[in-house]
Amino acid sequence: MKDAIGEVGQSVLLDIYRRANLIYQADEKFRAMIMGGQLQIIYYSPRGQEILSAALMAALNQDDYLVTTYRGVHDQLAKGIPPRDLWAEFAGKAAGTCKGKGGPMHITHPETGVMVTTGIVGSGMPIANGLALASQLEGDGKVTVVCFGDAATNIGAFHESLNMAQVWKLPVIFVCQNNLYGEHTPQAMSTGCKELIDRAPGYGINAIQVNGNDAFAMYAAAREAVDRARRGEGPTFIEAKTFRFCGHLLGDESHYIPAEEMAAAKAVDPVPAYRKALLERQIPEADLDAIDAEIATTVAEAAEYALAAPYPDADEIRFDVLDEEIAA
Repeated sequence: MKDAIGEVGQSVLLDIYRRANLIYQADEKFRAMIMGGQLQIIYYSPRGQEILSAALMAALNQDDYLVTTYRGVHDQLAKGIPPRDLWAEFAGKAAGTCKGKGGPMHITHPETGVMVTTGIVGSGMPIANGLALASQLEGDGKVTVVCFGDAATNIGAFHESLNMAQVWKLPVIFVCQNNLYGEHTPQAMSTGCKELIDRAPGYGINAIQVNGNDAFAMYAAAREAVDRARRGEGPTFIEAKTFRFCGHLLGDESHYIPAEEMAAAKAVDPVPAYRKALLERQIPEADLDAIDAEIATTVAEAAEYALAAPYPDADEIRFDVLDEEIAA
């Protein structure tokens, strides 16, 4: 099958590489700073899932909407949040996307379409339906993407949201980033069906299962879903198979994952695999090296900026909560 990216051209290839490389380098820096004591935060590494987000977000417009989870730093960076703003929020600084009051689990940046980051498993799906319904009523042509993990497909909000989206033909794409483990639990121990994609046909919803670590396949699936949504043909459920290399959160040594399973996943690490694929398609290595160097500078500057930025004033706690403070 002819891959969709080849038809689009080199610009898309490099766009995906740039997004994936930003995620990769940002994660390396975050983990180094936390382990070195420069940041004291809870951190959920996206290592192993970079390509999935990069290819997905490359299929969207900047003003399309994204709803993601507390494990969604890769989605946030790939969607286009400026690294300095994101880093400052992670550090709890006033210059952050939410003035330092959201932290890693509650990133919001409407300017790039990142509308909500949820800290509750599965809670983003009804919100995504609301955003998609607004777009449908306004006729603004925007598509909403909501990302979640495999365990979220077991809660009521998943089933209710898919059903409602299909009934109303909403321009929304449900993306299950299936890394095969819900926190510390293997999928087979918590989910009755063998393949998560099998849940979608019961609601009549368009469904695609894809290797999320294959940039070409992931982009093609995302492009198909986005085009359907923009044509008014309703929602799509994408089950994107992937893997996580650094546990549920930093400090989790993944002891519950069989060593051979982890080794097999790392042997096909999607980031170097994609770089190799670009070189095989005659993309000059010098071009990729230039992107690497540019992003290294961007990440270093973002980290330095966040550490130097001031914390919010104490009075800031009174704002962005109510329209007007109500005296006790």
